[in-house]
Amino acid sequence: MIELKKQLYKQCLEYVQNILDAAQLAINEAQTASNEDTKSSAGDKYETGREMAQQEANRNMGQLNEANKLKIALNRVSTNNISEIIDTGSVIVTDKVNFYIAISAGVLTVNNTEYFAVSPFSPIGLKLKGLKAGDEFNLNEKIYLVKQVF
Repeated sequence: MIELKKQLYKQCLEYVQNILDAAQLAINEAQTASNEDTKSSAGDKYETGREMAQQEANRNMGQLNEANKLKIALNRVSTNNISEIIDTGSVIVTDKVNFYIAISAGVLTVNNTEYFAVSPFSPIGLKLKGLKAGDEFNLNEKIYLVKQVF
């Protein structure tokens, strides 16, 4: 069970690192484009190009900040705890789908089994928190049975 948690955690870390890398690359490219833009006789065109590059850099800086927040949240997730009660770091097996409570990173696959990585503060994360094996919960008008928590 611990090994599964470590693999899921590693995939979440890779997810965050990919976002960080893409945002940093886009920031660097926008900065390079802005620096290479030379003033021509069409001054407005130059200013518009610089402004667009600045807006793109700002947007990517926002993505970089959000990815850093995800990384910080992920650093708080333990892969060594096994608990019967659902909390951050738990892996949940239900009769329909599986969940990993860490960060919202979409679907992760380990050994051909899918796990939905969700934030503990997301609606589903909040709904799952505190449940244990044998409990049921309602999600999108479907009843799910928690079969296993670790």
